[in-house]
Amino acid sequence: MSDRNFRQMLEAKWSGGSFVCVGLDSEFNKIPQVVQGRAGDSGTEVQDIVTAFNREIVVATKSVACAYKINPAFYESKGEEGRTTLGQTIRDINELAPDVPVIFDAKQADIGNTSAEYAKAAFDCLGVDAVTVNPYLGAEALRPFLTRAEKGIIVLCRTSNLGAGEFQDLSVVGGEPLYRFVARQVAKEWNYNNNCAVVAPATYPAELQAVRDAVGNLPILIPGIGAQGGDLKKVVEVAKDSRGQGMLISLSRAIIFASGGDDFAVVAASEAKKTNQLINQYR
Repeated sequence: MSDRNFRQMLEAKWSGGSFVCVGLDSEFNKIPQVVQGRAGDSGTEVQDIVTAFNREIVVATKSVACAYKINPAFYESKGEEGRTTLGQTIRDINELAPDVPVIFDAKQADIGNTSAEYAKAAFDCLGVDAVTVNPYLGAEALRPFLTRAEKGIIVLCRTSNLGAGEFQDLSVVGGEPLYRFVARQVAKEWNYNNNCAVVAPATYPAELQAVRDAVGNLPILIPGIGAQGGDLKKVVEVAKDSRGQGMLISLSRAIIFASGGDDFAVVAASEAKKTNQLINQYR
């Protein structure tokens, strides 16, 4: 068993004032020409270009990132090359930034024996520290994830997309919205290994605050800042826990593609640091 523990790694990052989660959603056609040209000159393939880009972003931002988040869709859509890049990027993060946890944003869940295989694939084969999961199948189906005490299990509660309310805002028993019921259930029933976190959005601050009220000091992964337009000051005000911590504020495009020029890594680091400074100012 690995000696890496997701919650402990997060606590260390928060204690050091780091709250920015850097999303490595590295779309190939947005990678700066300086990387594509350099890789092209050496005759390398698409996977090497994306891998090289990710490495430079990690090196530039590792001092400020509280986590790296990887959505497999941006890699698996490239077939075998993309899957190779995904695995190599995770290994690179673990080598270059060993104190920064890696979140696999795969939104997984299935019946128990299938979930067990998903958990093995993510935690044991890929070597990530946390996985986002879908609560729709219930705790029994997610038990193979929840029992991995050293790993992070990040449960979707209220998401940032425009259509999120179609199901998540439905009233359940007592008139409580479904997303808040899920948040309470995670905090009260699922977090027996102190390894759960939840997802709630920057784009809906009232719902974000409702989730914080429901989960106490559980970590919240917060998408929707940056390209989706969430208000950072408001987010910090409603999302911080009782210690002024508990937040993983996720940005991808706003950091990794902040510049398309030769200075892309320097600018990415600058944007991450600026955002983190604002978070600390607001909290």
